Amino acid sequence: MTDSNDPSGDAPNEAPDDTGGPQSVGPADGAPHVQVHAQYVKDLSFENPEAPHSLATQGKPPSIEVSVDVGARGLAPGQFEVELRITAHAAQEDKKAFVVEVQYAGVFSLHNVPESELKQVCLIECPRLLFPFARRIVADATRDGGFPPLLLEPIDFMALFRQSADNEAETDAGAPQA
Repeated sequence: MTDSNDPSGDAPNEAPDDTGGPQSVGPADGAPHVQVHAQYVKDLSFENPEAPHSLATQGKPPSIEVSVDVGARGLAPGQFEVELRITAHAAQEDKKAFVVEVQYAGVFSLHNVPESELKQVCLIECPRLLFPFARRIVADATRDGGFPPLLLEPIDFMALFRQSADNEAETDAGAPQA
């Protein structure tokens, strides 16, 4: 039986694109894209130095200080390990409630990315892909430590990159000339 809408009488196996050929499912040829090969925990630490006393005095929320750092290193041409480091210190009054530190990393291949943009992609786009997984690890660690889960706010990696670039520029401007 043939399809009355198909003039050839053959039903196509793939949907045609605008040119009549099969649709491609990936980035267009030559378009920049990031490929994730692996994601993993490099280091994870949770300290609850005042337990069980810190768990009994959870009436008032602790003050929490979070720091984030991103690093990247080349593994092979076009392939990089990007590491996201998150540290959170919590204190209740004058006592340390908990400290959680996670180093979460991924291996990425960058395809068709101009050399001038490699640093931005490694320090902005790759951490954006890693962050939701690192956020879950921080939340699970604090919950498993007896505290409510610490749900980190989304991070603007573009702003962190710009701040880092500004700090480097200030440092370079203040350095004596050789």
